[in-house]
Amino acid sequence: MRRLTRRLVLPIFGVLWITVMLFFWVTKRKFEVPTGPEVQTPKPSEADWDDLWDQFDERRYLNAKKWRVGDDPYKLYAFNQRESERISSNRAVPDTRHMRCSVLLYCTDLPPTSIIITFHNEARSTLLRTIRSVLNRTPMHLIQEIILVDDFSNDPDDCKLLIKLPKVKCLRNNERQGLVRSRIRGADVAQGTTLTFLDSHCEVNRDWLQPLLHKVKEDYTRVVCPVIDIINLDTFNYIESASELRGGFDWSLHFQWEQLSAEQKARRLDPTEPIRTPIIAGGLFVIDKSWFDYLGKYDSEMDIWGGENFEISFRVWMCGGSLEIIPCSRVGHVFRKKHPYVFPDGNANTYIKNTRRTAEVWMDEYKQYYYAARPFALERPFGNIESRRNLRSTLHCHTFKWYLENVYPELRIPSDSSIQKGSIRQRQRCLETQKSKNRDIPSLKLSPCIKTKGEEAKSQVWALTYTQQILQEELCLSVTTFFPGAPVVLVLCKNGDNRQQWTKTGSRIEHVASHLCLDTDVFGEGSENGSEVVVNPCESSLMSQHWDMVSS
Repeated sequence: MRRLTRRLVLPIFGVLWITVMLFFWVTKRKFEVPTGPEVQTPKPSEADWDDLWDQFDERRYLNAKKWRVGDDPYKLYAFNQRESERISSNRAVPDTRHMRCSVLLYCTDLPPTSIIITFHNEARSTLLRTIRSVLNRTPMHLIQEIILVDDFSNDPDDCKLLIKLPKVKCLRNNERQGLVRSRIRGADVAQGTTLTFLDSHCEVNRDWLQPLLHKVKEDYTRVVCPVIDIINLDTFNYIESASELRGGFDWSLHFQWEQLSAEQKARRLDPTEPIRTPIIAGGLFVIDKSWFDYLGKYDSEMDIWGGENFEISFRVWMCGGSLEIIPCSRVGHVFRKKHPYVFPDGNANTYIKNTRRTAEVWMDEYKQYYYAARPFALERPFGNIESRRNLRSTLHCHTFKWYLENVYPELRIPSDSSIQKGSIRQRQRCLETQKSKNRDIPSLKLSPCIKTKGEEAKSQVWALTYTQQILQEELCLSVTTFFPGAPVVLVLCKNGDNRQQWTKTGSRIEHVASHLCLDTDVFGEGSENGSEVVVNPCESSLMSQHWDMVSS
């Protein structure tokens, strides 16, 4: 009997111990109730992530806004919605990093970051794939939170339904605010010590975040960006981008990617080394939160989208920081050819307002070259900039001359920044733009000259710039081919495009690349009302090639 009792002691003790531990665990779970808005944001362990995905009804979420057969798949989002929806939210993408990146070591105590994604009427398939790529390819302990800022999309559920996903929070604007103010709102509530800004139609690649956070941890004044791979807007194929690129721009403040010079490439002994960049594209970057606040966040008076990347880039460099592209961090991005959403004041007016604010605050006397490249910007209101000028003074920032000498000496200063502005007249008729309901870009025609000043006369006002472009607002005269009789059309201005370059010599306007002259062809019954603007071989005797530029 004693032996039996001794044998039972150990199992009984074990059962009691397990019972006590279960009691304390259940009690602890019972009283751990999150407070405030965090109730809506689950904080799972890594093992629970799959369970949360199972609870999220992905098919229902996507089907509610699914492309319908017969609809134009590009109409809503300016990319192929049908193809995007065919691709899994959980798809694999090729590792496009240099092979040396996989053996690099990073700090083991990197701080978690707040990932901020702003959007307005984004396709659900691309928005979900952006979030899922972040959750799949980022160590969980490095994600403080994923803050979605819904900039007053038509359907609040685009954002609201996603809070069931790990780490995701949703903020919704009560009215359209634009990218800048939406990002500021997300940054203000962020709990991480660093901020990671992403667009809503991208896919992060393998080990994308660690090299970015590592660089910021080394120096909090660094603002760092990944190499941006391309997600094809038609097929959604993931395409590797060249790694030896940096951001650049021209005097019209038009962003462009540029190759590193031969000298810069020669100095890069290690392909994983950071690339100093004069300007960032603006959609994807990491910044220390305290540094972001200290520098003045964003210019909150900028509207909707465009130009904010110039403002923050100039400010970072001129006020003590630096901008770097990190080759071992890769993020794919869908580059669209046009904006699918509406700008309340028009795309061109909004961009000019935002870039003019940048020029007035940060470019000092060099802003004259901006106005020479964008002569119509002088007529556009840009709001009050006193607070931004005061910020620059308080931060004791460098001059724009310093920026050109130390950061972007490759930006050539024009030897002649003069412009001619006025009507382009042929006898009593003037070159005019005519808007059409079914066309985004207006057409050209010759009309009776408008003698009074006002809104109607603006369609007959042109500028001939030092870049040899003849433009009205953001549209330039261009040719479709270099053959005689080719029609002259309006296209979006692009510096360096030889189809858009003209010179005025005497009474002739000559196309530089083709050596043909601006001319009018009469069609129909021979009436001047039926005339087309074309280019033809230059003949001084032809009155149809005589043009006067009359200052307005």
